[in-house]
Amino acid sequence: MTQDELFKVLVAHCKEYGFIFPSSEIYDGLAAVYDYGQMGVQLKNNIKNYWWEAMTRLNENIVGIDSAIFMHPRIWEASGHVGAFNDPLIDNKDSKKRYRADVLIEDYLGKIEEKIEKEVAKGRKKFGEAFDEAQFRATNPNVLREQAKWDEVHNRYVAAEKANDFAEYRQIIIDCNIVCPISGTCNWTEVRQFNLMFSTSVGSTADGANLIYLRPETAQGIFVNYLNVQKTGRMKIPFGIAQIGKAFRNEIVARQFIFRMREFEQMEMQFFIKPGTELEWFKKWKETRMKWHVNLGMGAENYRFHDHEKLAHYANAATDIEFNFPFGFKELEGIHSRTNFDLGNHQKFSGKKIEYFDPEENTSYTPYVIETSIGVDRMVLAVLSHAYTVEELEGGDSRVVMKIPAPLAPIKVAVMPLVKKDGLPEVAQKVVDELKYDFSYQYDEKDSIGKRYRRQDAIGTPFCVTIDHDTLTDGMVTVRERDTMQQERVKIEDLRALIEKKVSLTTLLRNL
Repeated sequence: MTQDELFKVLVAHCKEYGFIFPSSEIYDGLAAVYDYGQMGVQLKNNIKNYWWEAMTRLNENIVGIDSAIFMHPRIWEASGHVGAFNDPLIDNKDSKKRYRADVLIEDYLGKIEEKIEKEVAKGRKKFGEAFDEAQFRATNPNVLREQAKWDEVHNRYVAAEKANDFAEYRQIIIDCNIVCPISGTCNWTEVRQFNLMFSTSVGSTADGANLIYLRPETAQGIFVNYLNVQKTGRMKIPFGIAQIGKAFRNEIVARQFIFRMREFEQMEMQFFIKPGTELEWFKKWKETRMKWHVNLGMGAENYRFHDHEKLAHYANAATDIEFNFPFGFKELEGIHSRTNFDLGNHQKFSGKKIEYFDPEENTSYTPYVIETSIGVDRMVLAVLSHAYTVEELEGGDSRVVMKIPAPLAPIKVAVMPLVKKDGLPEVAQKVVDELKYDFSYQYDEKDSIGKRYRRQDAIGTPFCVTIDHDTLTDGMVTVRERDTMQQERVKIEDLRALIEKKVSLTTLLRNL
């Protein structure tokens, strides 16, 4: 199964088992907008809870807020979004489809990287333990040829990015013979800019309405509340403000399921620091955020840093934590040193003084900021894509299992009477009554026990508890573990401690 085929299967699985649905589906849907189903919303909330607790509970100097989606329009002028929040777009004249020019080039570079990795994989398979990857990459003619091609295109692309040279974007696309996936042709228009902000109006009548925007990021809500939080919380530098909330971008090329959507959710933290210390804190937060990701147990090899070569107008350092999605390594979280751009501009545009008085140095200054920003939806996709597993079993059978990290799993335990008679459902209900205050659960008494196990595997439930006839006499139940399928007999009174050990968010946080 190719990566593209695997991705399509994953999308279908998410719909079939209640994780994610196309929005407005009975009206033929709405492009790049999705609804979270009964399993998806619990997974999403568990991810948000893990992030929130790691930020606000484990750091005494980080607090949380929840700012409004509607904000004064001058805020977006101060932040630079009105003038500079644009995507470079290009149309194919034959298919009439519109694409982001930078994404077309990045995808082309990604395909070259895939070719190189396939050659390296062949070498690894051929030479086994004697394989020297560094030497192979430095000497293999196929790798060298593809690497030279990548270097040439990449250098042109970086130079075009820095110069904001849209004509060069188009020329790279033509020179590399990058075709429209729909028409298969290279008949492209010129590249032009398109602002991504959604606009609406506030007012009782259309004539008296004021133009405002749906926020394209949650960070500005933190910046304009900086003084409120600092003063009411008596916060001392360094300190952080965290927020989880919806943001909206009119993405023309929204794609790859929930990876890029028009309505999405962010988990952002702005860390306010003394000017001159930003690179030290930038390094610290890179390490802290990578540890948060790897702590989930989805494989350190599936993450990497990608430092920005072209910095945003507000940054003096920036990196992405990329995850190995089914469509390659892509951005999962951004970490930026935003300098004092935001607070400084809000001070200028609002006319209000936004400074911090440092009692130790007896001086005032506008703080610098380190930002960590992660897309909740991308995090959900990372978890789901890594979790989806097809296992071959003895006897030629197979099972689909979602190996979701147990503390994030939507359902922690399923309780199942072996049969719907002989008093077993009544005992099962007592077990439910013991567990429901601590764990999300499902009660299932329909179909054979094997089919019930498969249903729980498909939604990622870590434990299945079966009540059988022996339970009536010995007070013990059978506990089946999702990943290994191993079973053990456990006393009913010991169930809570056994489940808690694996699914507890507290255990996950302690590992940080």
